[in-house]
Amino acid sequence: MTPDTMELQALGYLGVRAGALDDWATYGTRLLGMQTVDRTSGTLALRMDDRKQRLIVNADGGDGIDFIGFEAAGAEALDAVASRLEAHAVKPVRAPRALADERFVKDLIVFNDPAGNRIEVFHGADVAADPFTPGRAISGFRTGPLGMGHVVLTTPNVEELAAFYREVLGFRLSDYFVKPVPVHFFHLNPRHHTLGILQSDKNGIHHMMVEVNFLDDVGQGYDIAQLTPDLVAQTLGRHINDHMTSFYSKNPSNFMVEYGWGGRSIDMDTWTPKEVVEGPSLWGHERLWLPPEGRVVSRNLRIKAASEGLRIPVDVQDGGYRIAPGTCILWDSISEAKKRGYA
Repeated sequence: MTPDTMELQALGYLGVRAGALDDWATYGTRLLGMQTVDRTSGTLALRMDDRKQRLIVNADGGDGIDFIGFEAAGAEALDAVASRLEAHAVKPVRAPRALADERFVKDLIVFNDPAGNRIEVFHGADVAADPFTPGRAISGFRTGPLGMGHVVLTTPNVEELAAFYREVLGFRLSDYFVKPVPVHFFHLNPRHHTLGILQSDKNGIHHMMVEVNFLDDVGQGYDIAQLTPDLVAQTLGRHINDHMTSFYSKNPSNFMVEYGWGGRSIDMDTWTPKEVVEGPSLWGHERLWLPPEGRVVSRNLRIKAASEGLRIPVDVQDGGYRIAPGTCILWDSISEAKKRGYA
């Protein structure tokens, strides 16, 4: 049985494994615009907002994710998650005080999901006394109640992993794709998705996403990324389901970071999941990480969307736009057709 309320609220933090801290220090600050807040011989912590840390790098010589931290609504919600895990034969471990202090939270539990990913559920994250100072000149990250962003996990068994996150942890399905790669998306808050689960031949992580407040931050980041050969893994483009304008780059932990702007907010009370048949992207997003046959399928879906004139309004925050004079005849005609039930 799934929980009646959203006990989990957002993606709170992410731990990754790497071979060298210097690479992440440069990538995290000069490209992503995060702030270095702590560094030892083996770890690096980065900030994105008023939280003391959001991304923790462990230089153990590995790659991929180390742990995923999901934020619970409070102590009672954390206990409820622990009880439901036990009811589904998953034994969470209450973390020692030393680990809670290391994560800058009041309390947390630790367990593995069916794919072997280490999951940490916590509550009571510490807020920093000093303001966030970006590593490069960006407007800041869109976080707050929406959390750090999202992660997309890979697994050979999408249905098993999806069932765990829905039935045990209470994630809600946003939508799903069949082509070019099967993937399901889930939300915890108005951000269109906090979690994605993608069909693959191995368990791991496909990408993490962080969202900035201005489109120019993405464009300037794209310019910076292109200065390094082969750093861009997916070109600038716009997604159909969450409306994000973004590009993807390879990070020092051997997976990708989606760097985006303009993600949609959904109404969780009225949202209805569906299959997205138009494809993942409205335009752009040439998937350099796919094999040639996969890239052809993805490209053909975009060409079809273009030939059909698919258009999606941008999602903007107050203060980030001006209304230009004039009228979009095309959009007015589409809106009128929808009112009359023709589209």
